[in-house]
Amino acid sequence: IEASSLDRLGTSLKDLGAEGAVALVTNPKVDRFYGKRVRGGIQRAGLSSVRMIIPDGERFKNLSSVRRIYDQLIAHRFERKSFMVALGGGVIGDLAGFAAATYLRGIPVVQVPTTLVAQVDASIGGKTGVDHPKGKNLIGAFHQPKMVYIDPSTLSTLDQREFRAGLAEVVKYGAILDADFFAYLEKEGDRILARDPVSILYIIKRCCEIKARVVQEDERESGLRRVLNFGHTIGHAVETLGGYRKYLHGEAVSIGMVSASRMAVMMNLCAESDVDRILTLLIRFGLPVSLPKVKVPDILKIIAIDKKVSGRKVHFVLPERIGRVSIRGLDVHEVSKLIRRLLI
Repeated sequence: IEASSLDRLGTSLKDLGAEGAVALVTNPKVDRFYGKRVRGGIQRAGLSSVRMIIPDGERFKNLSSVRRIYDQLIAHRFERKSFMVALGGGVIGDLAGFAAATYLRGIPVVQVPTTLVAQVDASIGGKTGVDHPKGKNLIGAFHQPKMVYIDPSTLSTLDQREFRAGLAEVVKYGAILDADFFAYLEKEGDRILARDPVSILYIIKRCCEIKARVVQEDERESGLRRVLNFGHTIGHAVETLGGYRKYLHGEAVSIGMVSASRMAVMMNLCAESDVDRILTLLIRFGLPVSLPKVKVPDILKIIAIDKKVSGRKVHFVLPERIGRVSIRGLDVHEVSKLIRRLLI
């Protein structure tokens, strides 16, 4: 994690053992800002690159886009030791990571996240995958990157809505595992919104530390790692119902965190005052917090096929207090009652 380090990516790839051509997966917007710099650095390191452009947006995180990557990998005769570089946000990271996980049964991938949500969350931990029309991230694989290379200065070209959406994942880390970090976000909110370099560097590092520790203990999400899904059960349903167009991922997670927190209050697990702190911080960061007017059967249908369903129970991450959550298995009838109360 180092500001203005993007030009040295090629040298780092060389140090990792990259040889010959590197598959550079990105989107048009990121390529316009940073593609030339990255390709230049790769060339200076004695490597070459094959640029693979995927359209921007969550709606392109699908198997059709993965096939486009496969087609180019095959056409350029990439081998099992060939490196892939994911230059972009969470969508590019997931797509490139999944393609790398499955091409020739796995080739090395390096994550180079350029959005806040990717720098603090999506690029860490080895989760890769694509969406299905019936649900988010239903198709995927665990494939740990050889390196995660974060240049916080890339956030200077991130639009305000995307930046604020990334802050939802930042709030999540404080809410689930670090009360002191949550208090820091409350105290330094104005500096964070102003993108103060010192504050931004700190929140990126802290989120990476927390996630790396969780993933090291539970890589395949059989226990502790499930706490990272706070806000994601309902959040993913909100994204899906919006056709992956209406809400950015972080915006949907914000709605999901508030919904889960209110459910915790209904179940007498959490004090209203703690929920108020979560709600206040998300609103301060300009994020949506209200569940849209949806039909309960529609949202239940999506939740029922979510990855977090096991033994016919939906596993919700629910706050007990700031910095502490628990995972509760709820049957569909219980979930239906709680969501109906949320929509009142």
